[in-house]
Amino acid sequence: MARVRKTALATVVAVVMSVVVVPAPAHATPPNIPSYSTALSRLNSLTVAAESNQSSYNRDLFPHWITITGTCNTREQVLKRDGSNVVVDASCYPTSGSWYSPYDGVTRTNPSEISIDHVVPLAEAWRSGAWAWTTARRQTYANDLGGPELWAVTGSINSSKGDKDPARWKPPVTSFHCTYARAWIQVKWFYGLSVDSAEKSALNTMLNTC
Repeated sequence: MARVRKTALATVVAVVMSVVVVPAPAHATPPNIPSYSTALSRLNSLTVAAESNQSSYNRDLFPHWITITGTCNTREQVLKRDGSNVVVDASCYPTSGSWYSPYDGVTRTNPSEISIDHVVPLAEAWRSGAWAWTTARRQTYANDLGGPELWAVTGSINSSKGDKDPARWKPPVTSFHCTYARAWIQVKWFYGLSVDSAEKSALNTMLNTC
């Protein structure tokens, strides 16, 4: 009987250890995403105004994917930051790795299938006040690695989103709505951008999922 118990215990321990040593997939996220309460407070502090100056928007007014360090530009820095087991060559292009896209819950191993999304799109930023910025400030915005502005996502979901705000588009993964709203609010608050009424209502709804 004792031998049976020892055998059974050894089996249980082996199973537990096998579960423990299996690594969880890396789901990296950008920095400085505020808490629910902070995000709600910051949302309520934003200026509510209709969007404007859409006709004068040009993506080239936001110089992006600038060199950050060595041979790495902004896009490549995000791929290294948000990927799992990423290996890059001398020009900083990923030669291997995997990327989890939190918007649609998809993992890709080919970097060419990954886009870097501006959570608050450049055109949305323009309509919300960036039209009045200097080019230097727009460049800072478009390459901001210090906040939750840049996300590695699948190219298909990035195309689906386009330049839409949360009143017109939300990530298909509903469990991500809380994080998405907090990131969106942080970017708008940090850069002093406005929200329109439908956008604010949608963000409040998304925060209710937190």
